[in-house]
Amino acid sequence: MKEARDELVRIDSRGEAHPIGVVASQRMRARAGAYRMLPAPDHVVFMRFTGEDGRRDADDGAIVRLAGEVTSPGAMCDVLAMVAQAGWRGELVALTEDDARSIFFEQGFVVGAFTNVENERLGTVLYRYGAITQEQLTALLERIASGQRIGEAAVEIGVVTQEQVYEYMRRQVEEVVFATLTISDGTFYFLDGFDDGRLGTRHAIPAHVILMDGVTRLDEMRYFREKIPSADFVPVRVDGATDPPEECAPVFRAVDGKLSIEELGRVTGEGEFATTKHIYQLIQSKMVRVDPPRVTGGPEAIVTMANTALRAIFLTIEAAEKAAPVRENLASFAVGAGVYDILFRNAGPSSQGTLDARVVMDNLVIVAGGGDPENILRQMLHEYVSFALFSAGAALGSEKEAELGREVAPVLAQLRPKA
Repeated sequence: MKEARDELVRIDSRGEAHPIGVVASQRMRARAGAYRMLPAPDHVVFMRFTGEDGRRDADDGAIVRLAGEVTSPGAMCDVLAMVAQAGWRGELVALTEDDARSIFFEQGFVVGAFTNVENERLGTVLYRYGAITQEQLTALLERIASGQRIGEAAVEIGVVTQEQVYEYMRRQVEEVVFATLTISDGTFYFLDGFDDGRLGTRHAIPAHVILMDGVTRLDEMRYFREKIPSADFVPVRVDGATDPPEECAPVFRAVDGKLSIEELGRVTGEGEFATTKHIYQLIQSKMVRVDPPRVTGGPEAIVTMANTALRAIFLTIEAAEKAAPVRENLASFAVGAGVYDILFRNAGPSSQGTLDARVVMDNLVIVAGGGDPENILRQMLHEYVSFALFSAGAALGSEKEAELGREVAPVLAQLRPKA
């Protein structure tokens, strides 16, 4: 993740711009040329390339019809709705720190999309929906390295038909739109018009339909995450469960206690979102439960996972000069619980808050007794990291606490013990 200062530019009293950060310098060098500075609010600089004549010509790049900042998930819904209702023809570009997505609109329809996000590329979409295997995906990626399009390569080696490629390209467009709606921190630009030659294939998806689907998905996924923190969780059938709802039957039949939700989405061909929705229904019907993600590497990997969260917490509190009280609170918590002193004996925590995984593994034998050592370790580290987050939040204040909580939440979800 880039530091905010990496993007800083200073404008001095003579009006000269000086990049302060590395990223700012890189971006400015990539845009060498003559720009026209357009009127803007006092806190915004808006420049566009014109060349030395200062006039906007056809060769100077597309007109920016709309632009702005994204500061929360779902904020892009209003932008898509406006573009769709206006019937504009152009390219909506959404940028975050590392990700770039483009959605092409024409008279109220979404006609195509581009993305640099690996999980949204066509080959990965084919894999995620179970159309191809991991081995086939690897073979296709080797072919596109030489310049061949992945859809053409997939048809050529016989893993899918042309009709299937077209269908999954439409799904890819939908995935890019849905992902755009989830952006919480970034910028967007609507550029007037586009070169039809940039579209590998054309679709005509009503923008209002895909927008409504996206909004529904956003709302439902927030609801699902209360019980299913991520697609890495593993559904397990509850004893005696029979006769699932008809729409959930294919997923229920595939639940074997080993496959994660992501893997079930590939096996059934329904994809991650639909599978998550069905699993949620089955949880509500008390036909399945979900266990935490499988961790390859055993207890050592669990400690390593916890260290990821602890390191993030301590980096934040050290930057805020609040580390001392948090360390004291954690030491008191460990002693008061009466068992962490055994688990952590000679294992730390270090100055960064982390634990020595190998030593913890040795101590775990004593702590676990005859129980399930991995689940006991999950439970103890989940509580320890949760308390560390709680203590750090009390020291940092609500705004920083929420930010840190979002960063640590995925790790806590994976540390959660089995029911």
